[in-house]
Amino acid sequence: MIRKLRRKLVAVAMLSLFIVLLIIIGTVNILNYTRMVDDAQRTIAILKENDGSFPRPDMSPEHDKDIFKGMSPEAPYESRYFSVLMDADGNVSTIDTGKIAGTGTDGAAEYAKKVLDSGKTSGFIGQYRFAVKDKDGGTFLIFLYCGRGLANFRSVLFISVGISLAGMLAVFLLLIFFSGRIVKPVSESYEKQKRFITDAGHEIKTPLTIIDADAELVELECGESEWLDDIKKQTKRLTALTNDLIYLAKMEEGQKNAVRIEFPLSDVVDETAESFRARAINENKQLEINIQPGLAYIGDEKAVRQLVSLLVDNAVKYADSEGKIKVSLTNAAGIKLEVYNTCEHISKDSVKHLFDRFYRAEQSHNSQTGGYGIGLSVAKAVAEAHRGKISAYTADEKSLRITVLL
Repeated sequence: MIRKLRRKLVAVAMLSLFIVLLIIIGTVNILNYTRMVDDAQRTIAILKENDGSFPRPDMSPEHDKDIFKGMSPEAPYESRYFSVLMDADGNVSTIDTGKIAGTGTDGAAEYAKKVLDSGKTSGFIGQYRFAVKDKDGGTFLIFLYCGRGLANFRSVLFISVGISLAGMLAVFLLLIFFSGRIVKPVSESYEKQKRFITDAGHEIKTPLTIIDADAELVELECGESEWLDDIKKQTKRLTALTNDLIYLAKMEEGQKNAVRIEFPLSDVVDETAESFRARAINENKQLEINIQPGLAYIGDEKAVRQLVSLLVDNAVKYADSEGKIKVSLTNAAGIKLEVYNTCEHISKDSVKHLFDRFYRAEQSHNSQTGGYGIGLSVAKAVAEAHRGKISAYTADEKSLRITVLL
């Protein structure tokens, strides 16, 4: 349990850090890309407006002066661009590559044809930002080189991602180192709680045994009575609860000393389930058992028997009058044990808490059946001790299906 708590602590911290870094990196790089595109769009708008060239600021008309706002005075000298004029038939009329060295006339014509085929009026093609406008009955295309801006954007992106990954790795290592100290008080408290349950359980078992023996002696001397029967009944219930608590504490310790051997799982499940048939018949309930033969499993046979017994006992106990109980064991993608029973009512919200210690879905019903809400907690501990998974599901709130994957 403490190891799981430690892993969850590290996982939650790393997930939180990842989300924060993702938001920061995403925001920074989106703003960086948007600024680059805005600068390119502002520059290409001037070129588009002035037929592929920069106007002289001192000679430009008033409406052009607004376009120059926010731009560097060096922009006309730093920008690299070319233009292509296509006639109405889509043939190249003129090409101006005087302001760029990296693209010749053939390359410029090829870029222009690709843009026309795409049907777009603006956007990126390769490392160029382009814009299209109608001119002299044809189509005028202007291409602005943005390779430097795109390279800067990629550099910032890669550097920010690299630094973030390195930071996450450093935080992960620090969390691994410090998480043990963080959960140490919880671990100590939990260990004390388990020792208390185990010690108290053993201390309680002794007087319970004496009470039960004394009740037997009184019954021999004075004869049977409903008071003695009630004492014996409650003593057995309290003894069973004590044994379950001790067993649960041992299972949560990880069963380091448990003997894990290969045993015939099919036979174990069949024998355990069959032992409840007489009780089911006596309570006017139908028990159906479907076991795939020949299945073997490596684990603690005694614990697995306890698991099956608890699940079938729970199903028989809470099945409604003339209800159905089904026990099945299959091996398709893995070993799966299912215990199904009909019931009067169980809410979907209650199903979520069935494996919580001392949880009882229906107080009055449980008091009649004698449950303490500990059995399914033990079943869950057994399943997890074998690295399995246990879950409960109700489709119609009139039945319950518990599935164990081993």
